[in-house]
Amino acid sequence: MSARRDHGGNLTEAMALHGGAEGDWLDLSTGINLRPYPVPALDPQVWSRLPDAALLAHTTEAARAAYGAADSTQILPVAGAQAAIQLTPMVAPKGTVHILGPTYNEHAAAFRTHGHQVRDISSLDDLPEAPDTVVLVNPNNPTGTQFAPDVLLKLARRCKLLIVDESFCDVCPEVSLTGHALPVSLVILRSFGKFYGLAGLRLGMVLGNAAQIDTLGSLAGPWAVNGPALAIGAAALADRRWADQTRNRLRADAARLDALAIAAGWSLVGGCDLFRTYETPDAARAQSQLARAHIWSRIFPYSETWVRLGLPDGEENWSRLASALAG
Repeated sequence: MSARRDHGGNLTEAMALHGGAEGDWLDLSTGINLRPYPVPALDPQVWSRLPDAALLAHTTEAARAAYGAADSTQILPVAGAQAAIQLTPMVAPKGTVHILGPTYNEHAAAFRTHGHQVRDISSLDDLPEAPDTVVLVNPNNPTGTQFAPDVLLKLARRCKLLIVDESFCDVCPEVSLTGHALPVSLVILRSFGKFYGLAGLRLGMVLGNAAQIDTLGSLAGPWAVNGPALAIGAAALADRRWADQTRNRLRADAARLDALAIAAGWSLVGGCDLFRTYETPDAARAQSQLARAHIWSRIFPYSETWVRLGLPDGEENWSRLASALAG
């Protein structure tokens, strides 16, 4: 991954600038749930054997049930949504790739790496009548902008290819396209690690039609996802009670974070129930203020005022953040 592209989770940079050991830091620079799914005990054979077709099918069907996907929708487990981002440019048609931004910077980087012409757009109104390829994140990172399914299904019928990154859609399943009949021009990317708090597992899903998924599967190659990730993913995706409880907790925590930020004089730009983006007088200064308390946040090269925060977990961490915001 290019060092020139900035991302959250870069605690090495935080420590270099502000000191402290990794354990001293509260990392709120990502949109990852800090109360992860409890990893179940695994059959020892998932560590010692190559992942077989049965395990792959088990995880795929767990994803199908969790997402409410139709039987006609094909699903490909991959090593995180990032792996899917790297693959999709290889199946995109020739022509211009329109990316709705500001958004996650790896989409544009991946398409440019594969020689595509990329055009950044700020609104769907900026699209031509029949675009070649359109990429958008729903809900968007970092603005939280959401698009209703009917809007995106209508857009898909205009495109040669529409890629919708639903990495944060677990907290707002009502906007997901996965439960709908998918046009042949539509590919959906799903993250596992963000909502389930197991980003290090490296698991994601691609949903689309049979031809798309067959091609992407061939590009990904055999054993694209390790056996433990498939086994843990299947268990977590099947645990609806945990998912419902987690959505409720994250919703309440997002409102709590907004109240703290507003009290500090910040205003809400947007977000979802895994991260919030705020307008501040000076983003770099705000990041430094939090960093002095060993709390790491995310700022953006295209904005001098936006700060993004993930959600703390545990009363001690909430207190740390409240104190740091109060100055």
